Amino acid sequence: MKIVVAYKWAANPQDAEVRPDGTVDLSRAKAAVSEYDPVAFELARRLADATGGEVVGLTVGDSSIDSPLARKAALSRGLDRLVMVADDALAGADGTRLAAVLAAAVTAVGDVDLVLTGDSSVDVAQGQVSMTLAGHLGWLALGAVSSVAPAEGGLVVERDLPTGVTTLSLTGPAVLATTSDAAVPRVPGMKDILGAAKKPVEVLALADLAVEPAAVTLSTLSTSRPAEATRGAVLFDGDAATAATELVGALRLAGVL
Repeated sequence: MKIVVAYKWAANPQDAEVRPDGTVDLSRAKAAVSEYDPVAFELARRLADATGGEVVGLTVGDSSIDSPLARKAALSRGLDRLVMVADDALAGADGTRLAAVLAAAVTAVGDVDLVLTGDSSVDVAQGQVSMTLAGHLGWLALGAVSSVAPAEGGLVVERDLPTGVTTLSLTGPAVLATTSDAAVPRVPGMKDILGAAKKPVEVLALADLAVEPAAVTLSTLSTSRPAEATRGAVLFDGDAATAATELVGALRLAGVL
């Protein structure tokens, strides 16, 4: 089984600076593997170990994703090898564009049985890339995946849905977006980090991939902190019994009770 983990190398919003005027400055934010992706790495590694398969990391973005630090950060998390598309033409690319490039790269990797992703990314944060990626490939897409395990002829997949945990039997290629708590990701040790430098890395040229030119351009004009909502408050005076009665009446009036 060949498993691709599609992940994002992006600036961590937790390192962002909020200016006095409310705008957000990400220029000093450190780039890292998106915090939602290590779960996908872990599930892929476990599945590959159980099936004797291979885990291929896949990331696309501008030229900054191809650095020694970025490579080691991904390869030390259980990948067997890494494939990337690093081109400044993808700087600030929206989720639709990223999904198209990822799909072309998956096709270039060849003979892929499964793609695992996190449920979102820390920068684009649309939660739609995995679904759009599957659409380009013509594959099944499932979100909210909390477990995936090998079974005879395919996989058993669990989804954590509002209606409950649904268990599915899956055969054929698919793109699965994992929940953030599907597994506890391993923390790379020194041995993992040193070993990462010896693993193979393939850089695909964007121009060589079968990606249709983008019909729409989208760029970020500014980023600012969310507006602070004003919360209303009601003070109930009097003794405890009276205040409690007034509180219950107010909750009923508001439709809460």
